[in-house]
Amino acid sequence: MQRRQLMALAVLAAAIAAPAFSQSKEVKIAVIASKTGPLEAYAKQTIVGFNMGLDYATGGTMMVAGKKLVVIEKDDQGKPDVGKAALAAAYGDDKADIAVGPTASPVALAMLPVAEEYKKVLLVEPAVADSITGDKWNKYIFRTGRNSSQDAAANAAALDKPGNVIATLANDNAFGRDGVKAFKEYIKKGKFVHEEYLPAGTTDFTAGLQRLVDKMKDQPGRKYVWVVWAGAPSPFSKFAELELQKRYGIEMATGGNILPAMVAYKQYPGMEGALYYYFGIPKNKVNEWLVANHYKQFKAPPDFFTAGGMSAAIAVVEALKKTNGDASAAKLIPAMEGMSFETPKGKMTFRKEDHQAMQDMYHFKIKNDPAFAWGVPELVREIPASEMAIPIRNKR
Repeated sequence: MQRRQLMALAVLAAAIAAPAFSQSKEVKIAVIASKTGPLEAYAKQTIVGFNMGLDYATGGTMMVAGKKLVVIEKDDQGKPDVGKAALAAAYGDDKADIAVGPTASPVALAMLPVAEEYKKVLLVEPAVADSITGDKWNKYIFRTGRNSSQDAAANAAALDKPGNVIATLANDNAFGRDGVKAFKEYIKKGKFVHEEYLPAGTTDFTAGLQRLVDKMKDQPGRKYVWVVWAGAPSPFSKFAELELQKRYGIEMATGGNILPAMVAYKQYPGMEGALYYYFGIPKNKVNEWLVANHYKQFKAPPDFFTAGGMSAAIAVVEALKKTNGDASAAKLIPAMEGMSFETPKGKMTFRKEDHQAMQDMYHFKIKNDPAFAWGVPELVREIPASEMAIPIRNKR
């Protein structure tokens, strides 16, 4: 009888210990992205970059502190309700320790409370809206992707000059509106005259561009429309077709984008703006590895969001090294707050107050180089993170 009781206790102890033992041997990372929908190209780049980043940061072993890294991919379809459910399933059903994503800001905003509910880290990449690390933020949220204020501060550094007249054209969503709101805060020397919003997926930009013309055509000074646009189609070709620069002296300005979108930039040689990443700009060993290995695997250069995905992966690995493989939020959060890590853009640092990665940006001018299918952004100057006064927008 006593022996049977001891055996039963041993079986029970093994059953209790088994999940913990199994869990202790791996770290599950859910990558949630818009694998279908208008931002599909962005999502695919993020996933490629993330997997390359894990390869780089672990030296090809996919191990950290003796634990295997397991990646689970989920498609949010660009829909907030789908993204929210996907994150809950990742944390709950799949037992993911950490989540990375999503692509679109409206999806990210729906996902933030889920991270708090499950008390697990969500590393936002590449969704941009300020509110993600602003008024909608909670302590489980970190972001390697740049935010709207970083885009805005960098582009204002390029465009905000005395005598310049500035308007904006943006997606009518959290990404576009947060971007314009932040940009306006940084316009100190130029004259801001109009903000135009059009729905994502707009196919005819004529009416929106005409409203911009009406507001700008009689203004003295150099005239710029700063475009804050994600997804296809984009307004760039229509802007050129209507010859707004030739007819009214209205120039287009914008941030960086994926290479297929930057094909339209060839129509605007000399166009200025600021961007997050272009493979030919940063000079560091991480970017050299990314460019060389991406060419090797895909016979093409890494793109805008590939670099972001790689940065997120490096951040995850560096954080797990600091916690000796402990993926609990209780250990990861203090390890990641203030943490610096090397990325294809150079050093990033998670700001303690809102977990936003502080990072350099790049002022560019477009060159029409016949060797490339896209307009090539040539570096005017690197805008250091320390130069951009990025507000802390949460209520921590």
